[in-house]
Amino acid sequence: MPLRDTLARVDADLAVGRVPVARQRLRGLVSSFPNDLMLRRRLAEVYRLYREPAEAGRWMYLEEDRDAAETGAFEARYRTAPQRMRALAWQGPESFARTTFAREQLAAVRAACSHAVGRPVDWGAVPSDEKADGRGSAFGDFSAGAGCLVAILVLLALSVNGLVALFK
Repeated sequence: MPLRDTLARVDADLAVGRVPVARQRLRGLVSSFPNDLMLRRRLAEVYRLYREPAEAGRWMYLEEDRDAAETGAFEARYRTAPQRMRALAWQGPESFARTTFAREQLAAVRAACSHAVGRPVDWGAVPSDEKADGRGSAFGDFSAGAGCLVAILVLLALSVNGLVALFK
């Protein structure tokens, strides 16, 4: 469905109070057109209807007239640069942005992410998990190691038991 037709449906959905449907349509459009700042702004407006300042801040992050409280809520929810970079869901280089402010914001987030992971990253290769930004879960690492140790001990016990039964 063409962009214009989908936006007309979004307007019709909002006019009759079908906010969840409008949000889903806009999320789909932003996925299809991730570099369209107007679509991001529209999605932020819908999240304001939900009283979701973090999501409104997420989608207005590249706009100069963004709300400071929403930006703060976004940054609080997505604490690390890799998390912010993934959340922004930008595609391609910063030069695709239509405004200087958006290009500067994107470059700053990418630079912070590169610094956090200790290597250059670009918008097509955003680190995909917490380990990528050097802040993996110590408890998760311990649990995985302990689980492997238990599995090895169980296999060893079964092997010894089998050998004992074999020679009886």
